[in-house]
Amino acid sequence: MPDDLHFMQRALELAASTTALASPNPQVGCVLVQNGRIIGEGVHLYEAHDHAEIAALKNAAALGHAVKGATAYVILEPCSHTGRTGPCADALIAAGIGRCVVATGDPNPFVHGSGLQRLRDAGVEVTLGVLEQPARELNDAFAHFIQTRTPFVTLKAAISVDGKLAPPPTDRAPGKPHWITGPEARAEVQRLRHASDAVLTGINTVLADDPAYTDRTGLPRRRPLLRVILDTHLRIPLDSQLVRSASTGGTPNEDLLIFCGISASASKIAALEDAGAEVEPIVSHNGRLSLPAVLTDLHDRAIVSLLLECGSHLNGSFLAQRLVDKVVLFCSETELGEAALPFASGFPSPFLLEQSLRRTTHTLFGPPDRPDSCLTGYLTDPWPPSVL
Repeated sequence: MPDDLHFMQRALELAASTTALASPNPQVGCVLVQNGRIIGEGVHLYEAHDHAEIAALKNAAALGHAVKGATAYVILEPCSHTGRTGPCADALIAAGIGRCVVATGDPNPFVHGSGLQRLRDAGVEVTLGVLEQPARELNDAFAHFIQTRTPFVTLKAAISVDGKLAPPPTDRAPGKPHWITGPEARAEVQRLRHASDAVLTGINTVLADDPAYTDRTGLPRRRPLLRVILDTHLRIPLDSQLVRSASTGGTPNEDLLIFCGISASASKIAALEDAGAEVEPIVSHNGRLSLPAVLTDLHDRAIVSLLLECGSHLNGSFLAQRLVDKVVLFCSETELGEAALPFASGFPSPFLLEQSLRRTTHTLFGPPDRPDSCLTGYLTDPWPPSVL
């Protein structure tokens, strides 16, 4: 129905406004409609506790609107269990909602469908699947996290037209990044960082580029972007941008986490911790830090979404171990040549990845005469099959 699309689109817009403010919970918007007009709206903000449905009911009450018989548009199935708040399905029933339009079911296999069934049992008319795909895309990371107990991993890379990641070291100035793509594509990378709980790279990238890996969008965040470095032997310089920005006025910013080997230098650990970094020794596998162990640790820190901005070795390792869920490749018209660094160790060409991707999209960034292209696609489906 046209009205359903219109009001669900508004609920999606509300949910999208909570990027970096709802994690580790999902992004949810709710709109209450009576006689064809909106009488209440709400979103879920983690710090505010209230789920979107409760916030919308409170908003309608504050505006003096009666909600009995109204229609609720919500992008995720109203919950049926008690967590930090009570069940939203019960709250909608108690308010006298006559109809509930839902974009997608709850991805949690233990509660999938139970909220919808509770509404139906109470006589509320339920419509499911309106704008399902965009609602799911907004909460891909949450869907993956709640089922697998690991972060949703997105591999981002900028590559040349001949599929290379960076010029050979002999052609680069030490500690200086080499930009392959233009400013418009790099601005999109900042938006990807803003939508992520953490960004991860390896020590070789740190030594080559001296990056800061900050969220420079200027948009609000509930918690700082966690910058994660894999550094087996703790070679990270104390004067690197990452370490120098790990504290403010002597107080740790709690945004720099360095994973190292079990036998890493105790004195270097102490120096890094004095500078404000958190250093976490972790098990190794075949002489390299265990990537599954890293992901498990990040899950325990409630890191729902992880953005990889790595060099060739880590790109190859994450892909070879099937730990990547989504791929975002920015491709420029620059040619770097045969001696340049490959996109991923052990992978002949990044363009072969496209054959393995699902739900691919292509977008352009930059001037019309020389834009950078962006390929986005999924290696895994974060959502369970719907049986509702």
